[in-house]
Amino acid sequence: MGATIVSPTLLSFVVILCIVCSVKQGYALGRRETVESHTIQVSSLLPSSICSSATQALNKKSSLQVVHKHGPCSQLYQDKADIPTHAQILLQDEARVKSIRSKHAKNLGRSTNVDQSDATNLPAKDGSIVGAGNYVVTVGLGTPKKDLTLIFDTGSDITWTQCEPCARSCYKQQDQIFAPSLSSTYSNISCTSTICNSLTSATGNSPGCSSTACVYGIQYGDSSFSIGIFAKEKLSLTPTDVFDDFLFGCGQNNQGLFGRAAGLLGLGRDKLSLTSQTAVKYEKFFSYCLPSSSSSTGFLSFGYSGVSKSVKYTTFSTITQSSSFYGIDIVGISVGGKKLLISASVFTAGGAVIDSGTVITRLPPTAYSALSSEFRKLMSQYPKAQPLSILDTCYDFTKYSSSVIVPKISIFFSGDVEVPIHKNGIFYVNSISQVCLAFAANGDDTDVGIFGNTQQKTLQVVYDGAGGKLGFAPGGCT
Repeated sequence: MGATIVSPTLLSFVVILCIVCSVKQGYALGRRETVESHTIQVSSLLPSSICSSATQALNKKSSLQVVHKHGPCSQLYQDKADIPTHAQILLQDEARVKSIRSKHAKNLGRSTNVDQSDATNLPAKDGSIVGAGNYVVTVGLGTPKKDLTLIFDTGSDITWTQCEPCARSCYKQQDQIFAPSLSSTYSNISCTSTICNSLTSATGNSPGCSSTACVYGIQYGDSSFSIGIFAKEKLSLTPTDVFDDFLFGCGQNNQGLFGRAAGLLGLGRDKLSLTSQTAVKYEKFFSYCLPSSSSSTGFLSFGYSGVSKSVKYTTFSTITQSSSFYGIDIVGISVGGKKLLISASVFTAGGAVIDSGTVITRLPPTAYSALSSEFRKLMSQYPKAQPLSILDTCYDFTKYSSSVIVPKISIFFSGDVEVPIHKNGIFYVNSISQVCLAFAANGDDTDVGIFGNTQQKTLQVVYDGAGGKLGFAPGGCT
C-alpha cells in the first residue's frame, strides 16, 4: 500500500486540536511547560446565603454534622451584625498562632521568642483565639440530654461548656446554658482526686479547689478564658454512642467571644481529651471533612467506619511530638504541578502541626517566599490588590465576570504523600476585589509550621492516634 498523504488543512486542524486539549489541562506561559490549573467561577468565591446540606457520611451512626460558625448552616449567627470582619478573623488567627507557638515550645522544653503581650493585649471585641473561622458540632450532655453546640478543636484537650448558675460570668450563647442541678448523672470531681491533678497537662494551669470540688482554668491567647468546676457527666455524641462519666469543665466564669457556641470540644492528644476518653470504643480514631464554604456542611466521625479507601497516610512527626498537638512532617510544595526548590532543612527547622482551629496555613518564611513568588508569576495576568492583614498576595477579580484560571497547589508530607489543595482552599476571600492567597509566613524558619483549616477543605482528614498516623483523602465532602 502507498503512504497516506495528509492534507495541510487536516494537519492544521490536528495541531489546533492538540493545543486546545493541552489548554484544557492547564495553561501555557511563554516557553514553559503546561501549568496545572483550576478554572474557578468568580461567583463561587463568595459563599451562598442558603445552606446546602449534602454530606454523604452523616448516615453513619458515629457521625456528627460539621458547619462553619458564621454561615447559613449554623444556628449560632442569626444576626449578621455579630459576625466579625475578615480583618478581625485574621487578627484572632494570628493570636491563636502565637499561642500555639508558645505552648508548643513550652511542651518541648524550648525557649520561645513569642511576645506574650502581643497575644494577651488584643481587645476583647476581637474575641477568643477559638472564636473565629472555626467549625462546630452539636452533642448531648446530661440526663435528660441537653443539646449543646461546641467548637471542635484538634489543638485543645479539655472539653468545657458554660454552666448555671454562672457564678461569675457567662457570655451570650445560642443554646440554653447547661444546668447541672437538673441532670441526674452529674457529679463533681474532688480536688483531692488524682484525676484533678491531670488538669495541669490538659490546660497548662494547676487545678484549684472550691470547698471539695476540683477547679479547672484555661486561658487562651487573647486573655479569654473559662474557669469552673471539673466534673463528670453523661455525654451523648449520637443516639447510639453514649459515654458515662465523661470528664469535662463546667464553666462558672467565662469571658471572650466564642461565637455564641456553648463551649469547646477538645480533640487533642492529652489523656483528658475526648479522643483519649473514648479510646476504648474508637481506639483514638476519628476523621472529619471541613466543607468547601460556610454555606455547606461537613462531618466529624468517630471510629473506623466510613473511611475512604483512597486515604493516604503519613506518620505523625517526632520533631513536633507533644502531649496536645498532632505533629506532621511537611517535605515539599508544588505550584502549577512544579515542585518548588526548597531545602528539606527549611521544613525540619521548626517542624509543623495540623490544627482544625487555625484558619491560615503558616509556613517557614523561606518556603512561603518560594510559594508566593511562583504563584505571583503564574497569576501575573491578574491585577493585584492591597494586602489583607497577614495575607500579602492578593488579587482584584472585579473585571472578570465569569471565571479565573488559578495554578494548582499541593502540599507533600513524609511517606510520599501528596495532598492536592481543593480550589476553595487556595484563597481567602474578603471581597471579589480582594482575593488573597491563603498562606502566610512565620516570623522565622524555626517557628512551628501549621497546616490550617482553609487548606483542609473537602479533604477527609483521618487521625489514627493508636496507629500514630494521619491520613488524607480527596472528596470527603462538598
